[in-house]
Amino acid sequence: MKSISILIPTFNGVCTALVAALQRQAEALGTDYEVIVADDGSTDTATVGQNRAINGICNCRYVERPQNAGRAAIRNFLASEARHPWLVFIDSDMVVCRPDYIAQYASTPDDWTVVDGGICVGGSKEEWKGNLRYRYEKAEEHKHTTDVRRQHPYHDFHTANFMVRRDVMLSHPFDHRARYYGYEDVLFGKQMEQAGIAVHHIDNPMSFEVFEPNGDFIRKTEEGLRTLHQFRSELQGYSRLLSATAHMPQSPVRLWHRLFGSWERRQLTGSHPSLWLFKLYRLGYYATINK
Repeated sequence: MKSISILIPTFNGVCTALVAALQRQAEALGTDYEVIVADDGSTDTATVGQNRAINGICNCRYVERPQNAGRAAIRNFLASEARHPWLVFIDSDMVVCRPDYIAQYASTPDDWTVVDGGICVGGSKEEWKGNLRYRYEKAEEHKHTTDVRRQHPYHDFHTANFMVRRDVMLSHPFDHRARYYGYEDVLFGKQMEQAGIAVHHIDNPMSFEVFEPNGDFIRKTEEGLRTLHQFRSELQGYSRLLSATAHMPQSPVRLWHRLFGSWERRQLTGSHPSLWLFKLYRLGYYATINK
């Protein structure tokens, strides 16, 4: 049975419940394991205080980093801290949704070096009524099924929930330039393809159940688009948005965004956001920075 290090990067997020749920599963399975949470310079002292309770859970530890290193660097740090040969990376806002989650990873063939478990979207339409992130994730959920991900295993790789052999991770770390939100997973998928390392997709999801307010989601989306622009050369052929913008005239899209972008943003951060308008806003925002 695989010995596993469960690695969770976090920033201003409480993940004590997630750690406790994972620890119970690993303990019941009887395998050698550890859970490491790396705090990437959180600024919310109350959150840090709550997460310190992780140090009191058997085989778990909470590492506080004084400065924010970025999304790629914090994952590379976790890999260097791990002591077991198999690494399971999980985003701190994920929720355990199946009782055999750890067992599913532990039972995969040993010659599978990278395994993507996928995500599902929890919560209810009524609970998250008017939340743009929830509406977007539900609309995109069909793209996260195992069958769909297997069609394009490198393009549809996501860091929210995956397992990788430690030696592979150390020899092919995340691109440290990916400091801000978005696309570090796509860059890693491309790196695996170029190295000839297979990415296997299985049905072993974590659940996405907490959705930020609309204004925060729009800001994260804008940050992700700036990241996409930063890596646009490397991500050609790996981004649907890059493919879409390559075949449309940019000047009219930029003009539209200059005239109506502020109005679109107000609508999207309000209580009745439109998914269609969200897609238009993303195209316009990217066109304005892609000059």
